[in-house]
Amino acid sequence: MNSRLITQTLLAATGLLLSASGTYAQTILVEEVTRIETMLSSDAMEGRATFSPGIEKAADFIAKEFNAAGLKPFAANNFKQQFAIFQPTVVSGNLTVNGTAVPLKNVHVLSAKSQVSMQIPNADVRIFRVDAGENPMRVVSAVNGYKGNCILLLDTSQSEMFGRIKRFLNTAMPNDPTKVVILSSTAADAQINMDLHLDLHASQLANVAAIIPGKSRPDEYVIFSAHYDHLGYGRPDAKGDSLYNGANDDASGTTAVIALSKYFQQKNDNARTLVFVAFTAEERGGYGSKFFSGTLAPEKVMAMFNIEMIGTDSKWGTNSAYITGFEKSDMGSIMQKNLAGTDFTYHPDPYPQQNLFYRSDNATLARLGVPAHTISTSKMDSEPHYHKASDEIGTLDMQNMTQIIRSIALSSKSIVAGTDTPSRVAEADTNR
Repeated sequence: MNSRLITQTLLAATGLLLSASGTYAQTILVEEVTRIETMLSSDAMEGRATFSPGIEKAADFIAKEFNAAGLKPFAANNFKQQFAIFQPTVVSGNLTVNGTAVPLKNVHVLSAKSQVSMQIPNADVRIFRVDAGENPMRVVSAVNGYKGNCILLLDTSQSEMFGRIKRFLNTAMPNDPTKVVILSSTAADAQINMDLHLDLHASQLANVAAIIPGKSRPDEYVIFSAHYDHLGYGRPDAKGDSLYNGANDDASGTTAVIALSKYFQQKNDNARTLVFVAFTAEERGGYGSKFFSGTLAPEKVMAMFNIEMIGTDSKWGTNSAYITGFEKSDMGSIMQKNLAGTDFTYHPDPYPQQNLFYRSDNATLARLGVPAHTISTSKMDSEPHYHKASDEIGTLDMQNMTQIIRSIALSSKSIVAGTDTPSRVAEADTNR
């Protein structure tokens, strides 16, 4: 064998070893990933609870990282995508069921309107009922996900559950349908008349979002996302620690989004427009992703890589992760194809009974048909630090976390380049 051929063979072998050992996307450095994660999960961020000063500090930090990397704001002139949510209280009015007045203390309204007037029967208003002795939570879940105006009639024996439902259905967004919960008769042919006046307590929230415009397909979007909120202060643990830092949940995902934004900005060869967004209020009902989903036409979103809890190794060990809803589109198969020649493997979600596909920020766009999936390594049946004060950076494997971020970068390659387009989520799943 001549020397030139020997050199070429050695170079080829070295290339395979480098690929297999994970030096692809080598500009994503463990030192930088650690720096970002350390800041987001630090005590200074106070656990990033929604509406807290700590989450404002986190938002400022993320915005500064996007700006320093040279990205453009997603919203006009501002990396913070601000919006309001409302907590309504019935203050006056009247409501009758079959001619009998219902005390306003037995009426709960979820709406961003200051006045709600309805007459039932009404073809535009769906009626849900929970009778005596029935467990209402399945029905409440259906009400929560229903896309139109609706009324939930609770039998008067469900008074204890009425209080729980009020706490669960407690926040409305500007364009949400109206939902009314009434503790009263559950007769199938109920005649209902209402004219209610609400006091709307408004609270301000903010996603943090940036874009890299596409070079040849600017009207097609690929989203990289995570939620940056966590729980703030909670019940003290045995050591007296009451600060829930949320290092894995989900400072790890937010760190990945920031690192990926810098990686793709440096590459500067994306055909499709890339959106990097840190969602607020995931822990409070997913309000950040719900608002964001209304700012893009879903048919223009080609894929969404939502990243949730990647700081620990998966049930298969290092160099692996799982994708929720793997079977609902071919996005996971495309991602794995792009990892050919490496030792990293994506698996289908091993916890289908936990319904994770619909429990994270990918769900809103997935319900609109977008191939929107969550990438995670969290062992949901045995994660010892989940929603605990012990979820701190010292429990994370930063080398493996960096490898996962690099793998996401590589596995998204053909989708970012516009050479692969994942199939849409089926209509049967969009109605959930």
